[in-house]
Amino acid sequence: TTALPPLERRDESALIATGIPALDTSLRGGLPRGQLSEIVGAPSSGRTTLLLQTIAASTRRGEIAAFVDTFDRLDVASAANSAVDLDRLLWIRGTTAPPVDAVINRALKALNLILQGGGFGCVVLDLSDAPAIALKRIPFTTWLRVQRVIEGSDTACVLVVPQPVARSAGGL
Repeated sequence: TTALPPLERRDESALIATGIPALDTSLRGGLPRGQLSEIVGAPSSGRTTLLLQTIAASTRRGEIAAFVDTFDRLDVASAANSAVDLDRLLWIRGTTAPPVDAVINRALKALNLILQGGGFGCVVLDLSDAPAIALKRIPFTTWLRVQRVIEGSDTACVLVVPQPVARSAGGL
């Protein structure tokens, strides 16, 4: 593995801490607000733990978080054990019913509506169980539109995916 290069950040309010001190130190404070970032990893790599810690840190700060659970996989007990304040979490539940492309499109529409509505400190789209072929069918312009919606906002948008898909210039 390679270490993350040092980041030059000065404005702490422009960041959302993940709640994991070593990672926040590496990221010079956390994930950037107003940007699209990705948590990428294989199953059992810790991406769900990282996402729950990030949401928990956001709700502990008194922010409202949103979680678009594309394939309805969130374990509420795990979220509660991670200290997520469930009263401050908007949970959009998807489905496992095929066709997969339709399920992903509904999740993307929900993400867009949440981001346009504003008022969230952290918004997560979980596509971790999406097949690679389905992720490749999402037009790259989708991520450009998401970035345009959140640019300059106080929201950190996070994708949870098995492989990088968004390639955002300002996100991590």
